[in-house]
Amino acid sequence: MLDINKIRNDFPILNQKVYGKQLIYLDNGATTQKPNQVIDYVSEFYSTINSNIHRGVHSLSGKSTEEYENARLTIKDYINANSEKEIIFTKGTTEAINLVASSFGEEYINEGDEILVSQTEHHSNIVPWQMLCKRKKAILKVVPVNNNTEIVIEEFKKLLSNKTKLIAISQVSNAFGTIMPINNIIQKAHKVGAYVLVDGAQGVQHFKTDVQYLDCDFYTFSGHKIYAETGIGVLYGKEELLNKMPPYQGGGDMIKTVSFEKTEYADLPLKFEAGTSNYVGAASIAKAIDYINSIGLDNIYEYENDLVNYARKELTKIKGLKIIGSPTNNTSSISFLLNGIHHYDAGMILDKLGIAVRTGTHCAEPAMKRFDITGTIRASFSFYNTKQEVDELCKGILRVKKMFD
Repeated sequence: MLDINKIRNDFPILNQKVYGKQLIYLDNGATTQKPNQVIDYVSEFYSTINSNIHRGVHSLSGKSTEEYENARLTIKDYINANSEKEIIFTKGTTEAINLVASSFGEEYINEGDEILVSQTEHHSNIVPWQMLCKRKKAILKVVPVNNNTEIVIEEFKKLLSNKTKLIAISQVSNAFGTIMPINNIIQKAHKVGAYVLVDGAQGVQHFKTDVQYLDCDFYTFSGHKIYAETGIGVLYGKEELLNKMPPYQGGGDMIKTVSFEKTEYADLPLKFEAGTSNYVGAASIAKAIDYINSIGLDNIYEYENDLVNYARKELTKIKGLKIIGSPTNNTSSISFLLNGIHHYDAGMILDKLGIAVRTGTHCAEPAMKRFDITGTIRASFSFYNTKQEVDELCKGILRVKKMFD
């Protein structure tokens, strides 16, 4: 059992009031809050060792570099990568996907090749592939989902062919919290010679991810969704693939030698980390992972799963409330609508009650069109949320309904 009071005390933002009401933060799918362990570490980093990495011979630069490279090792262990060379720091999931679309796309995608994405992907896992297809005259195909927001595997198998070169799929749906069958998808993809990128932004903080077990070719996630700083993220790629891919950007740190006649690029992972990296942000991911490990991912998954199931059960009791989708495997998020009440209006009133939820399309417009809606109210949960907060959310929704009635 988790000591929820102790955990909540680690997150100072949860102690504040909004409009005179105790803050209930249910927007963790957009960004997670930061524990004191991360906040204090970042402050100490800037206060004591801040210096640009890799380029300095003085002690501060050495310490800063050590923290940065140790973070790479921590992340390697957390997702069970084969080597720290496979861990590339980026600005976030979006840049990681764009890196693959640009660099992998340049090397591996040709005219007439096909790329598959699901119908519920985040825009950042759609638009870069559209841009790549336009550039390379490739074809983007969409795998449909059923009314429960689950991938239709039979339709996926029909779309899969020897023309398929890449499948880009979210581990967990940003819009609906559906856990996608990525193991099955990866196995089938590799049988036809296709590569797979997994968007792990909504999964890596909720349950264990083993990239070697999954056998995915790429895996991406963002620091700000795993209790670390914003503006930092991770791309995992198989070392063999990354070695064959051209650099994404040029600049300092990604080179061995430069002349006007010829430039030699650095070895992995620096080949893909041009310029001054967000080294403090990278180190903050490691500190956030240390915090998660101190609680235990299995404990987190069990607690959050129980909490989301409780929320789903309680929300279902509210007349006129419709939950979008009922997936067999889900985590972290519930999307719903209130009959006759616009999601923005409901979200604004809940905010006045101190309850923070996300409203709109959740950067998944095609998914909303699939269900013929303009958006939803999304409550997304973390291990610092409680059943009491779920009860307050339900009371808040009843207040909203009463106002509109």
